[in-house]
Amino acid sequence: MRTELTDTTSSKVNRALLAARRAIGSPTMGLVLTLVVVTDEENAYDAVRAASEASREHPCRIIVVIKRVSRGPHKLRASRVDAELRVGSDAGTGELVLLRLHGALTEQAGSVVLPLLVPDAPVVAWWPAAAPADLAHDPLGALAQRRITDAAAAFDPVGVLDERATGYQPGDTDLAWTRLTPWRALLAAALDQKPLPVTGAAVESEPDNASAELLARWLEDRLGVPVDRVATGGPVITGVVLRTTGGDVRVDRPAGALATLTLPGSPDRRVALKIRSGAELIAEELRRLDADVVYGSALRRRPLQAGLSA
Repeated sequence: MRTELTDTTSSKVNRALLAARRAIGSPTMGLVLTLVVVTDEENAYDAVRAASEASREHPCRIIVVIKRVSRGPHKLRASRVDAELRVGSDAGTGELVLLRLHGALTEQAGSVVLPLLVPDAPVVAWWPAAAPADLAHDPLGALAQRRITDAAAAFDPVGVLDERATGYQPGDTDLAWTRLTPWRALLAAALDQKPLPVTGAAVESEPDNASAELLARWLEDRLGVPVDRVATGGPVITGVVLRTTGGDVRVDRPAGALATLTLPGSPDRRVALKIRSGAELIAEELRRLDADVVYGSALRRRPLQAGLSA
């Protein structure tokens, strides 16, 4: 069921949500959290689709905040909220509220969103594209226990990591880090099978890849060895080498969903290492609401030996 409200208020949106739930025969809520998505019109469609798919695993109220930029000084004074509500099958397994803020309300998004949060439920904020420098003190970020960004969407994907490190607070995370979960699990399992001292490492990827930089920092943080950054043609991360006293541990993924794992003294193996969708990444992040201390430690790690090879 879909409902559109023009020049509305938060209280009217809440009443419309209740009326919509009653109309589809579901007056009570079974929502586990509120997901606040802060985006622009250009990225709104993809963000809504990813959040709606993730809500099938985590039933939630999705509040999409779209700040509309007005042109002309007379329009800057025209503050209003337009809303679109989706309940039932039109909203995955939860509820979807699209809020388009106009005028001065773009600077007061927190006061608009606060009355719409699911009572007594955790709040997660997600910026699919541009994100503020200080997430925890942003009006919307301050409402959330978890704050998700995506460095890959930034103009300078690697450079923005240093900005994130400066303003890091427990609860912050990034989809560039979430993309590394299969890589980190595979590398950890490889060293469990061959527990040899690691003397150095290299991460091979396309240039300016935030996930590759985070992977290199994580290896430096966990292993205490310098990690070379090697530029390749991509796509994304194409390989990782761990140099050990018994030979190289290597993961190669030049393309596709399969990688080759090479261990000293063992035959090569093919392992699944696909590039995951945005919905899969968001669903993974919604599984945990505590602080990711490993991400925080890797993010703030300074390279032991800066290097970029071709």
